[in-house]
Amino acid sequence: MKAIMYSRYGPPDVLQLREVEKPVPKENEVLIQVYAASVNPIDRYRIKSKPVLARLILGNGFLRPKDQRLGVDLAGRVEAVGSSVTRFRPGDEVFGRGWGAFAEYVCTREAALVLKPAATTFEAAAAVPGAAVIALQALRDKGRLRPGQKVLIYGASGGIGTFAVQIAKALGADVTAVCSTRNLDMVRGIGADHSIDYTREDFTRNGQQYDLIVAVNGYQPILAYRRALRQGGICVLVGASDTRLVRSLIQVVLLGPLIARVSRQTMSVLPYKPNQKDLAYIRELLEAGKLKSVIERCYPLAETAEAVRHLEEGHTRGKLVITVDHDDHPSRSLDQRQSGANP
Repeated sequence: MKAIMYSRYGPPDVLQLREVEKPVPKENEVLIQVYAASVNPIDRYRIKSKPVLARLILGNGFLRPKDQRLGVDLAGRVEAVGSSVTRFRPGDEVFGRGWGAFAEYVCTREAALVLKPAATTFEAAAAVPGAAVIALQALRDKGRLRPGQKVLIYGASGGIGTFAVQIAKALGADVTAVCSTRNLDMVRGIGADHSIDYTREDFTRNGQQYDLIVAVNGYQPILAYRRALRQGGICVLVGASDTRLVRSLIQVVLLGPLIARVSRQTMSVLPYKPNQKDLAYIRELLEAGKLKSVIERCYPLAETAEAVRHLEEGHTRGKLVITVDHDDHPSRSLDQRQSGANP
């Protein structure tokens, strides 16, 4: 089978499409024929592994990667199941998490998957697992969001942000989305009640205050977020780029307890905990039509390096998705399969 691999750290150019052995599922695993997989920041971090300390944190080898696979969020069809698997059977359409998802086939734990809604495409489903569950945990668990509260999503046009806007609406919140000029119409279209163009307005200085702020890759100091929080409000930081992440963590550790004592405002960083229960909840939102994936672009498997490079450039609208072509892919018509044409 074909898979994306990398044998050294560096820029996206180190990614190669190789022929590798098709995996065999263990007793608690499911073998998935992958139809789509989405690109995430973790893929970029694993390839570059800078600073060098990141290699120790990610546990992937100091001089060169021990695990040369890439990709984690996927959607596809069950090819085979291990002897102890009870929830799935061959032919089921599923989505979830499986390390090495940038490949034609991947094995993953039964607990990392749920059934794909019939009306959701494989591309849309592959965009969901990490980003949507992170958004859910930031809003519901860390943010303790309740119906009627005012929530602000900073970074609302990215992968996590687009899901956060929709999940906040599904939870009954009044949602303000912060993004750039080109994305204002898009965030309104997915449910934002209000929108702020950060290139023209600083939401931390406009006098508005919120019960909850979810800052996705936020570049504001936490004291700036504090100005936009009501007394007793909560700010949840979800990721940040490299040095900004370290700065945010230090600020939360040093200033968070003081802010909590003075104003009862909570400053926290989200520890992402992937689990099947939350993924099943996201599936329910998809099936009910309350959640949809925003996909900027799809790339074929052979162009995965270009997709990762696109992510590195920043300002991606929604998600980037890798499509994996198979002769029996549902998007191929009978005539295409018979002729061998690409979709």
